[in-house]
Amino acid sequence: MNTRISASIQGFKAEVFLLLFILLSFSTLAQESVVKASIDSSEIKIGEQITYNIEVETDSTKLVVFPEGQTFNPMEMVESLGADTTKIEDRFKLLKKYKLTQFDSGSYSIPQQKVIIQDRQFQTDSFLVEVANVKVDTSRQKMYPIKPAVKVPEAFSIPTWVWWLIAFLLVLGIVFYLLRRRKKKKEAEPELPPYEQAMLALQQLDNSSLLEDKEVKEYYSQLTFSIRKYLDRKIYDRALESTTSELITYLELRKEAGDLSLKDKSVQDLQLILRRADLAKFANSRPDVITAKSDRKKIEHLIKDVRQVVPEPTEEELMKDEKYRREKLQKRRRNRVIAAVAGVLVVVLVAVVILVNTKGFTYVKDNLLGHPTMELLEGDWIRSEYGTPPVNITTPKVLIRKEVPRNEELQQMLLGSESFAYGSLESNFYTLLITGPVSQKSNFKLEKAVDGIYENLEAQGAKNIIMKEEKFTTLNNAEGIKVFGTFDLENPVTKGPIKKEYAILNFGENGGFQQIMMVFDEDDEYAEEISRRMENSVELKRQAK
Repeated sequence: MNTRISASIQGFKAEVFLLLFILLSFSTLAQESVVKASIDSSEIKIGEQITYNIEVETDSTKLVVFPEGQTFNPMEMVESLGADTTKIEDRFKLLKKYKLTQFDSGSYSIPQQKVIIQDRQFQTDSFLVEVANVKVDTSRQKMYPIKPAVKVPEAFSIPTWVWWLIAFLLVLGIVFYLLRRRKKKKEAEPELPPYEQAMLALQQLDNSSLLEDKEVKEYYSQLTFSIRKYLDRKIYDRALESTTSELITYLELRKEAGDLSLKDKSVQDLQLILRRADLAKFANSRPDVITAKSDRKKIEHLIKDVRQVVPEPTEEELMKDEKYRREKLQKRRRNRVIAAVAGVLVVVLVAVVILVNTKGFTYVKDNLLGHPTMELLEGDWIRSEYGTPPVNITTPKVLIRKEVPRNEELQQMLLGSESFAYGSLESNFYTLLITGPVSQKSNFKLEKAVDGIYENLEAQGAKNIIMKEEKFTTLNNAEGIKVFGTFDLENPVTKGPIKKEYAILNFGENGGFQQIMMVFDEDDEYAEEISRRMENSVELKRQAK
């Protein structure tokens, strides 16, 4: 009996120990980290990308280090995306993605990747990827020889000497403006007749304190200027800039010729005063105050003598003088207009240079001279619905119904179609929209309709056609095929090539076929923007059943 009880107790203990062992094992497994790896595709074409995923499940206390660098050889890592973290109860799930590619065909094995969690290392599985060549259908796509290298023009830059020229012109303009302003201010002051002006100058000299302040040099300068200015206006129009000897010689010659009946003493007094003034100005001679006042009286007598011997101008002379003043005034106005125009041109030049430097030469040229596609882009756009099955699209101009020749294969697929267009293939921007129901007997396939685009472009005169394809989705999730690229078109005037870009959207929705073509000059940024806006506005409305 005791033996049985002992055996039962021992069996019970064994079961308890087993249960505790299982619970501890589950607890340990629950804390273990899990690492998984996967790829989204095992077959790609040359240049396509696959996504390599590493998924780690661990607790929050563990430090996870993912592979970095080119550890996926022979596959090439294109991009390493950030890790996404998801919390599941008390554990965390981390998802790390890599974009891989290969540019040579063949079978490639992605090696195991090492993931470090805390102090432990984990190895992912390896994967086999097949990279296939891109097939080229030479029956559809003609092959052409490699084009020669094209020299790319250097980017526009403003030479340094232009900035120096602008700075020089600005300084020159400011100086010219200040001089003109000073001259105009001086000319604005009304000038008295010669005699009155001379007497006023002498009176102002008397009222000055130059002699009291011992400013003899300045006193004689003003004194001689008054007589020279009077003689300049009455007798000798170069009296102001001539030397003392030249002026005295001229007066004596006029006397000898009988044109001027001045007294000899008057000429001698003038000569003496002018020489005394020269000595005061250039030799620091300082005549006394009595001599200076005496010279001032002699100058006044000389002015009065000249007034007596020089007759007043006749009416005819006054008229000639008036005509001369009018001509001089007109010339002054003309010079003022020229100066104003030059100033405006300088300002415009500076503004243009600043705009070219900040916005670019093309922007300035297009805004000043205009550009056809820029005007289309900035004009009022129209959203309309065209044909059946309907195509809703926004365009810079309304598309006009137009008959367009189509290839025979596409014609057989359609029960009928409508065409709407703007511009022509040779213009800056050309748009063509075709829509129509598909014949049920034609076994219509969108890929087959797209294949005919090459022949259709060739039939319209396109050469050196480069064609690419990609999937396209509209605003309301209608899926189609976008065909785009470049071609050459003969200029009807110069017979030279016109470089064109094109984008053609193709759809097979609502039991019909829809095609939208946009053709424009290569490197026309405004036309490219128009094309993008039109593509993003396409909507294929579903017909009510």
